[in-house]
Amino acid sequence: MRDVPAPLAAMLESGVTTLCHGWRITRRDGLVQGFTDHDRDLVVAALIFRAGAGISGSENALAQGLGVTGLEVSGALSDVSLTEADLAAGHYDGAALDLLLIDWSHPENHLLLRRGTIGEVRREGGAFVAELRGAADALNQTRGRVLGASCDADFGDARCGLDLTHPGRRAVTTIAAVEGDLALVLAGLGGTADGVFTDGRLTFTTGANAGFSTEVKSQSGALVRLWQRPPAPVVAGDGVTVTMGCDKRFTTCRDRFGNAVNFRGFPHMPGNDYVISIAIAGEGGHDGTVLT
Repeated sequence: MRDVPAPLAAMLESGVTTLCHGWRITRRDGLVQGFTDHDRDLVVAALIFRAGAGISGSENALAQGLGVTGLEVSGALSDVSLTEADLAAGHYDGAALDLLLIDWSHPENHLLLRRGTIGEVRREGGAFVAELRGAADALNQTRGRVLGASCDADFGDARCGLDLTHPGRRAVTTIAAVEGDLALVLAGLGGTADGVFTDGRLTFTTGANAGFSTEVKSQSGALVRLWQRPPAPVVAGDGVTVTMGCDKRFTTCRDRFGNAVNFRGFPHMPGNDYVISIAIAGEGGHDGTVLT
């Protein structure tokens, strides 16, 4: 049962309430921020809960099971507190979020209502909407290995064993032209065969997006298309490093990279087609007759 502080309980019983909500966000890089739906800033437990971002929450509903309960937090994007660049860069992905009930006349009287992590974050014009996932959501995540035909190692990691810093497996270059938010032309790659960098990774080394990394959706000559839009505008001359990609198939691992010994999938495991197949006379020794 939730323990309500005595001063807060007395105020609730009086019938006259001075309540607001507060959201305390702890990012994975350690930054802690506070926001409130009150009309002025509040100080709670030595943390300033700012009102300027216009934060508000949806209905706080609880439900049985491990699914997402539907609680969302929305607010305006601000250059001071919450920026579109930080959201796009993933700084708030998986951040811890505490929902507080606060007596704004005496902020020291507050109550923790919910605790969870930020899930999906989407942008809508000049605002953002973040989904709050409860602690039980961790029990709904896959743990351990999932057996499948494709490799489950990250290309170039310790389990894969390939060195992506090898000159033949990456290109250090610059942006020659920008053809859209997700389409870039890379200098010096005009003679590169199509698909070499498909499923690879592009990392910005200079410019406004320095440090940002995203997967390559496709590559045709010098033109690469990205899966994720960079948080800041890309300009010609920005430095990038792009690494080769792998489609996780055994034949690619064996024939293209000569790395079959480190393949982390199960290419010979029967799939669904085998499980539901039927015996057909004359095919593969199955004639449909009774086994003897």
